[in-house]
Amino acid sequence: METVKELFASQAFVLAFVLGTYTFSLWLFRKTKISLLHPLLTSIFLIIVVLKLFDVEYQTFEQGSSIVDFMLGPTVVALGVTLYDQVTHIKGNLLSILTSIFVGAIVGIASVTVVLYAMGANEALVATLQPKSVTTPIAMSISEKFGGLPSLTAVVVVAVGIFGGIVGPFVLDKLGVSSKIARGLALGAAAHGMGTARAMELGAIEGAISGLAIGLMGAATALLVPLMRMIM
Repeated sequence: METVKELFASQAFVLAFVLGTYTFSLWLFRKTKISLLHPLLTSIFLIIVVLKLFDVEYQTFEQGSSIVDFMLGPTVVALGVTLYDQVTHIKGNLLSILTSIFVGAIVGIASVTVVLYAMGANEALVATLQPKSVTTPIAMSISEKFGGLPSLTAVVVVAVGIFGGIVGPFVLDKLGVSSKIARGLALGAAAHGMGTARAMELGAIEGAISGLAIGLMGAATALLVPLMRMIM
């Protein structure tokens, strides 16, 4: 047991373990086609089970998984490759894209803020949930800056992403949204990384625009959160 626990302090082992778990979860999802067995959701569950089974402390796993955490940033930047491939679609709809992101950021932040204040939530919880619609590294940074709980923010962001990635395309279909750019923007702005992963499955244009939405939504949220906190 101690030998296994020591392995989880190794970055190489944790990286292989996380990638292996996700690969298995992805295979299971594609095999069953069950939405609740989304690979990210299944991976989280399996990792928790293994850590509990071998009594591995979270601090030990966190130390070993630092390289995984670091890769979040480069992964988002790598989306620039798809943006370059679809730059003509972006140039022709730049104003619409910027307007949509700005409005989406305002609605996303204001809606959760109003609901939380109406329910009597404290400032820490408000700060924790305000950046729920942006990618994890940015959301945690915003949350921490304004006195929120970054760890809880990360959990909420993942939950929002999974929900948006699963339900988003269905809702867009029911609403009759057929524009590839609009679908990509909606998924990226509302469900960040998970929405983008789903958008890439829908098509190259949807995936590229969704990747752009992640960055723009992060920037807009970082600018609007402090302004809204001053107003509200």
